[in-house]
Amino acid sequence: MIWLPQSLISTRGSTLHQTYTVDVAASSRLLLREEQLLGRTAEPPGHLTTRLTVRRAGRLILDQHTTYGVPALAWDGPAVLGGHRACGQLLVVTPEPHPLEEPVHLGEDPADGCAVLAPLADSRALLTTAIAPTPARLRLLLDAALAVGVPAMRCGRRGS
Repeated sequence: MIWLPQSLISTRGSTLHQTYTVDVAASSRLLLREEQLLGRTAEPPGHLTTRLTVRRAGRLILDQHTTYGVPALAWDGPAVLGGHRACGQLLVVTPEPHPLEEPVHLGEDPADGCAVLAPLADSRALLTTAIAPTPARLRLLLDAALAVGVPAMRCGRRGS
């Protein structure tokens, strides 16, 4: 399954609660990408909460919850967004284990954004979390993570 929705834009005054719940079979593949833009140009964001829950063969492999915008605490501080307005995740689940054993950091200059590609406890799943100043830069980071972590899964095919 491939799920690549358009960016979600959290605009001033909005309140949105978004939940993805995904159950995949042991033999299935999943490529899920989500992108959030926190406010339009020179605008603070609304209040956005997201939850991503994924089970593979009935076993929980990811349950991630994030909250941005007032009244959330410290959501825009240096430990979370570091002043960036675009954030996103890329999750890849495959039937076969991934060779990646350690997290990989992407992005040389923090001002241009960064991403971390990390294996989950289930070695058949990789999660990338990224932040960036713009949606375009966010997409580049998520694309780079996909190229590094799963070169054989492009377009959902086993590849050469």
